[in-house]
Amino acid sequence: MTSIGKLNINDLTPGAFWPYGWMLGKPMPDGNGVPLFSNPATDFWQEHLFNTGEGGDAELLWVNYRNRSPEFSNLEKHLLTQQAIVPLTGEVIQVVAQSAVDGSPDLDTLAAFRVLQGQGVCMAPGCWHTTRVAGAEVTCLMMTRCSTTADLIQHLTTSVRAAESAIVDIPVQRLQGLTARAEISE
Repeated sequence: MTSIGKLNINDLTPGAFWPYGWMLGKPMPDGNGVPLFSNPATDFWQEHLFNTGEGGDAELLWVNYRNRSPEFSNLEKHLLTQQAIVPLTGEVIQVVAQSAVDGSPDLDTLAAFRVLQGQGVCMAPGCWHTTRVAGAEVTCLMMTRCSTTADLIQHLTTSVRAAESAIVDIPVQRLQGLTARAEISE
């Protein structure tokens, strides 16, 4: 019988997500050199400087996530670019892991975060990840590198090996408590 790793889902905080990248959707800062503007009609501030890597062009993607399975057995990483995910229509569960010295997923750093509407994450290059939803399909805004998207699509639709990303199998992991917030309160 194969052992299944069990992974708890954590609330998203800047400190908890820091080893994997950056939390997005924090409250407006008090200044301290951060570009911002505030008046009675609107507020805006610099949340994050997105880095696509040398020579990369940023692109915005519309992504629909539907995978509700609490189990997962592979992870993906992008080698050159950060990747940001902001849920628009619901919450997602973002599973992340750091890379080991050899570049493989360091399963000792495996973590899962509940990313609510109004929040987001920006994963550092080399951050292993997969995404799940607790309920219905969730539409997300994603920011990534244009060439990484093209490379990944080619890999997923043909036998061509990806050059800007990696996808590897890992021992089966199971998310504990994969339920939507609305279901919890009922």
